[in-house]
Amino acid sequence: MPTATVNGIAIYFERRGEGPRLLFVNGSGATLERMGPLLDILATQFDLLAHDQRGLGRTAIPAEPYSMADYAADIAGLLDHVGWDRCRVMGLSFGGMVAQEFAVTWPGRVEQLALLCTSPGGAGGSSYPLHELEQLGPDERAALASRLVDSRFTPEWLADHPADRMMVAGLAGGASAGLTDKQRRGAAAQLDARRFHDVFGRLDRITCPTLVGAGRYDAIAPVANSEAIVSRIPDAELRVYEGGHAFFGQDPKAIPETFDFLRGDSAAG
Repeated sequence: MPTATVNGIAIYFERRGEGPRLLFVNGSGATLERMGPLLDILATQFDLLAHDQRGLGRTAIPAEPYSMADYAADIAGLLDHVGWDRCRVMGLSFGGMVAQEFAVTWPGRVEQLALLCTSPGGAGGSSYPLHELEQLGPDERAALASRLVDSRFTPEWLADHPADRMMVAGLAGGASAGLTDKQRRGAAAQLDARRFHDVFGRLDRITCPTLVGAGRYDAIAPVANSEAIVSRIPDAELRVYEGGHAFFGQDPKAIPETFDFLRGDSAAG
C-alpha cells in the first residue's frame, strides 16, 4: 500500500496511467475506493496522482483540528514525495476548495487548473454548510440532501426519472456507510475545516489557465459561486453544464471537455 509521510501523517496515494501529470483532489467524505470508476477514466488520459485526504480512507486520522491550509500543504508534500515540481490539478467539490488553496499558495506548481462544482468562500460565496445536515432527522436530511445535489430533485421529479433516483440512492449510501467511530470523526473534522474556506481575496494569485465547471441546478455550489471564482482569476473560463452537483456524471459533455482542457487540447477559451 503506497503511503507518503507528509506533515507528520501517513497519506495513502495511488499513481497510475500515462500522459500529462494530473493531481486529482476528491470531494467531501470521498475516498479513492469510492471514486474508483472516475479514477479509472482519468488514468486512461493522464499520469494520475490521487490520495485519500487526511481523516479519510486509508490515510491517517490526526486528532487535532484540520485547516484548509493543512489540506493544501498535504498536496505540496505529496508532490515532493513523488518528485513532481509542477502538474495539472483537478479539484472536485471540496477538492476544488483545496485546489484553490493550493494554487493561491503555490501558484508556480500548477500548470492548468480545473475547478468543478466548488466555491471560493468569503465574499465570493460559500458552498452549502453540509455539517448542518447532521442536525436533521433521517427523512428530512435525505429529502434536503436530494434537493441540494440537484434543485430539480423533488419527489415528483425522482418518481419520473429512474436514473436520477438511482444516483440519489447511490450518493445517500456512499460516504458514511460502514464507517468506524474514528473514521466518522475524521469526516466530521473535514467538514469543520470546510466551514472556514475563504480564498476569494487571494484568487488573483492564480496565474495558470483555469476551467471552472458548474452545474446549472447545483444547490450546494451554485453557479453564482463559480462566476465569482472566474471574476477573480485572470485566465479563467466558466462552463455551465446541465446537471447539479454531480453534473460530471449527468452532462455527457462535461468529462470530455474537462479532459480536453487538462490535456491542453484547447486553451481556456
